[in-house]
Formats: sequence, C-alpha cells, structure tokens
Amino acid sequence: MILPCGCPETFPDWNGQDINLGGRLVHEQPAPMFMHLPLAFNLYRHRQNEDIERLELKEEWPGFTLTKSAAFRGRHLRLLLDQECPARRVHRLPNPFRLRVALHHGDIGSIQPIVRQMQTELVQSGSMPKEIYLSYLTCPTCAPDRGGSMMMVLRRWIPSKKIREKLEKRKQR
Repeated sequence: MILPCGCPETFPDWNGQDINLGGRLVHEQPAPMFMHLPLAFNLYRHRQNEDIERLELKEEWPGFTLTKSAAFRGRHLRLLLDQECPARRVHRLPNPFRLRVALHHGDIGSIQPIVRQMQTELVQSGSMPKEIYLSYLTCPTCAPDRGGSMMMVLRRWIPSKKIREKLEKRKQR
C-alpha cells in the first residue's frame, strides 16, 4: 500500500546485503533532472502510479521506487511481480543486475560518507562500482511519524578481473 503522501508503506529489508535483481520485471518512468536533481518529482511519481494502475500491474512493495539521476534525464524504476505485460515502459532488468544496499537515516545532504564507504568496499572486494540508485522511503510529511528521514542507497556493481589482479599484486608486495 502507498501512503497518502506517496511514500511506500513497506520496503525490502536489504540493508547491508548484495542482491541480484537480474531478470526482474520493472516499470520505468523517465523523469527530467537538472544537474542530478529531480524536477517535478511528485508529478512523475504520480504519473507512474497512474500508469501502473491503468495497466493493472502488481508490485511486491507498492510505491518502492529506485531513482537513477543523471545530468538532464533520469528514471524511476518500480519492481513488479512477474506477469506478462507488453506495455512500452515495462521491461526486465538485465541479468545479472547486482546491487549493494545500505539504509541511510538522513537526507540527501548527509549521504556522501555512505557512498564513499560502499565504493571502497566494492573496490576492495574486486568489483567495479557502477551507477547509484536512491529510494526515498520517507518524505518531510511522514518522516516524523516513521522515525525520521530514511533513504535506501543501492550501488550497482560488476565483478572486475583487472581490479582483482591489481589487488593481488598489492598483496604480493
């Protein structure tokens, strides 16, 4: 269920885990950004909700959105239950689609240490960090009732042979 403010009532308990969403069915909503800041975030979230309802699609965690920002054009991904749908904005994620997840208690202004720590851990494990997805779990309206501002940081990664070789060379020194 989606709360009246638009936030997800429930979300997955992936904190501190590596997950693979490869092959998952998603609804993708393009969204304008300006220097990685979403423009009209609530408008595009509402459009995506309407589109999902109109297509009669089901979500495991209604309202749980992965937001990928970019300089001028980003996207919102919503995870759907496995079903058939030929709609243009519904597709499957590439397999594998590995993500490292961290739950952040705070707003976007205090996210930098978590992103740095996540990147360091990935490189030290021999993986190449890729794009970052954010999932806003609370808004300013519902944050006081739900334990403060929360967001989920998801960093996509791929295994890297070159990074592993460099790590092995350092160990041998």
